[in-house]
Amino acid sequence: MTAMTDESGSFARRHGGPLTVRDLQDMPDDGNRYELMDGELYKSPPGTTRHQQIVVQLGVRLEATRPPGMAVLPALAVVLNADTEVQPDLLAAPVEAFTKQNLPGPPSLAVEVLSPDSLVIDLSRKKEVYQRFGVPSYWVIDPLEPSLLAFELDENGRYQTVAEVAGDKLFEATTPFPVRFVLTELLGPFA
Repeated sequence: MTAMTDESGSFARRHGGPLTVRDLQDMPDDGNRYELMDGELYKSPPGTTRHQQIVVQLGVRLEATRPPGMAVLPALAVVLNADTEVQPDLLAAPVEAFTKQNLPGPPSLAVEVLSPDSLVIDLSRKKEVYQRFGVPSYWVIDPLEPSLLAFELDENGRYQTVAEVAGDKLFEATTPFPVRFVLTELLGPFA
């Protein structure tokens, strides 16, 4: 498979058309995390210490409040169709929706923790993909500020901003299940 990167971090389509989830699964493991959106390959940058700390601490808080029958997992492949596979930093979904390898369909919640290289993709491309495939709740966390944007699908299937919090303000969610936290507390020793 021939793929070349451009300045956005996206990979050019291979000869003959868009890439598929099968192509992605057949790629050799080079230690990088790749996602596929509408046949276009994206390389995810490695997480910083703040990024990883937020993922761990938010995962702990979500796990502590998740209802029976729900699962919270980090960076698991979410296969949305034949040419779209993403890996949210954290996700929540009903246990019965998972296979042994992935989540074949939209999660109830997708969380992305921004990095300088993922900002544009997470706030535009991924947001559009999550909206199109019906992910009910999408949270985007900036570890540098720290701040959080929470989006939920409205009755027309469009994301609406339902919360915007920063620093020491309390974030309270009811969807997909109740959880409360303060962003700065997620940073732990990296605050």
